[in-house]
Amino acid sequence: MRKIEHLGIAVKNMEASAKLYEALLGKPSYKSEMVESEGVNTMFFKVGESKIELLEATNPESPIAKFIEKRGEGIHHIAYDVEDIYKEIERLKNAGFEMIHNSPKNGADNKLIAFLHPKSSGGVLVELCQERN
Repeated sequence: MRKIEHLGIAVKNMEASAKLYEALLGKPSYKSEMVESEGVNTMFFKVGESKIELLEATNPESPIAKFIEKRGEGIHHIAYDVEDIYKEIERLKNAGFEMIHNSPKNGADNKLIAFLHPKSSGGVLVELCQERN
């Protein structure tokens, strides 16, 4: 893993949260995107070499809606930038980690992504990210 790519933050209201983060970070977001397959609207802010990703559910069955229902708004996941997501998935599986995704899928911000199950990563939802070519 090369660096922290982003922190994902679950929010109830994207418009209100966008205003909050624009004021907090002193700059506007650089990108918004809907990820239909995950039932989520995303918004990204750059913070140095890393990013903050706001996540708003688009339907009550999305993972973000379920997360907010159980835990409320807040940090949802930590994402790490990897050079080769396929090799990293295999390395982690061989090391005993449980994957939610055994193969990468398309995610927001031009990334291939895969998640580790928080049961095997100390209660933290971990996302692997690789730039799509």
